[in-house]
Amino acid sequence: MTNNKNILQDSHGRDHAYLRISLIERCNLRCTYCMPEEGVKLSPKSHLMTYEEIYDIAKTFVSHGVTKIRLTGGEPLIRKDIPVILEKLSTLPVELSITSNAVIIDKFIDVLKANGVNKINVSLDSLDATKFKHITRRHEFKKVYDNILLLVQEGFTVKVNAVLMKGFNDNEIIDFINFTKDLPISVRFIEFMPFDGNKWDMSKMVSYAEVMTYVNNAFAESSIERLQDAPNDTSKNYKIKGFKGSFAVISSVTNPFCDSCNRLRLTANGQLKNCLFSSGESDLLTTLRAGKSIEPIIQKAVQAKFKVRGGMDTLKKLQEPKLHTNNRSMITIGG
Repeated sequence: MTNNKNILQDSHGRDHAYLRISLIERCNLRCTYCMPEEGVKLSPKSHLMTYEEIYDIAKTFVSHGVTKIRLTGGEPLIRKDIPVILEKLSTLPVELSITSNAVIIDKFIDVLKANGVNKINVSLDSLDATKFKHITRRHEFKKVYDNILLLVQEGFTVKVNAVLMKGFNDNEIIDFINFTKDLPISVRFIEFMPFDGNKWDMSKMVSYAEVMTYVNNAFAESSIERLQDAPNDTSKNYKIKGFKGSFAVISSVTNPFCDSCNRLRLTANGQLKNCLFSSGESDLLTTLRAGKSIEPIIQKAVQAKFKVRGGMDTLKKLQEPKLHTNNRSMITIGG
């Protein structure tokens, strides 16, 4: 360590207590906003973190103040040693959670429970089976839908993440909110974000303001309840009075939540990203394999974090292709 300062505090005074670890670059779906149509060049297996390396790196972060770890992918559950990874990480004093597309999650109910994983985020961008097939390029809608119901039944805390795209699923906003009527889930609408190969442009994005216009047109003002957001929350949370569940908007583009950001990301090949939007990465794995301390690299990466969205602090910059096509595809960053 280079000095006694908290190595997870950046130059803007933000402490980073939340680490998202991508376990794998592969997925059993092919979502258009996540993976380019031609696919992605996968890292050789030898370049990916082993379960021991994942644990060692996580342990270092926890020793410096990380209290929450979320496992992502690709699809983390298709990694063959996922039970071992969960078992190792569950020994650390952290809240452990996972993001999944839920296609095969029914096979892991007992493993998740045994390792204290109670919070599951499920990616689901349409409640229509035909649209689901269009966006994921796979016929798995019924499986995912049934598994969401199963997770709720088994007592998990479930959030459903839907990336909104204009002219595709924006007409399902109210359907998604009605999905929370009888289920204690949180549906989270995510503004479409730019990554390499996902053909992003501003006209495809459904903004936070537009989502709320749909909501205000469908429900009486007196029935729309604004909920208290959790500290460092990325979402603006609401519920319809009388509904069991809630809904939220993650407005990364139009209303970024950078001021309170406490997140860092570790890719499956051991690169630390200090921001989802940043094209810069810091190689922890090579240093770890050389038997050297990764703490100076972590500190340098955290100190280099921009105040807003990887330096894209205006919508004009965000719309400049060369500023985000140097970033990875979402599948190789980790959801």
